[in-house]
Amino acid sequence: MSVVAIVIVALVALLHIYILVLEMFLWTAPQGRKAFGLTPELAEQTKALAANQGLYNGFLAAGLIWSLVHPQPEFAWQIAMFFLACVAVAGIYGAATASRKIILIQTVPAVIAMLAVMYL
Repeated sequence: MSVVAIVIVALVALLHIYILVLEMFLWTAPQGRKAFGLTPELAEQTKALAANQGLYNGFLAAGLIWSLVHPQPEFAWQIAMFFLACVAVAGIYGAATASRKIILIQTVPAVIAMLAVMYL
């Protein structure tokens, strides 16, 4: 992978670590409620579900980081493409079921990273 592709993949991984923190640890805090447009009551009622979502975002980030540190470039490429595709699909599903802005936050960066991995 090129340096540009590595940076973009790393940024997508960092984004998912940030989402993990919001969903697992800050869901009921003002920052988490603001990010997801939640009332204090709804945040409290859904915090276990959010923590589960956060864990999955952590798995996506872990896979992307794995692609950045794997010593075999051909396999690292495959790992990156797989996890970026998972991120893109998760974003499409989230946009269809939760909020359209998720496509901009999650899918667009993943697709940009996929293009960078493929062509740069």
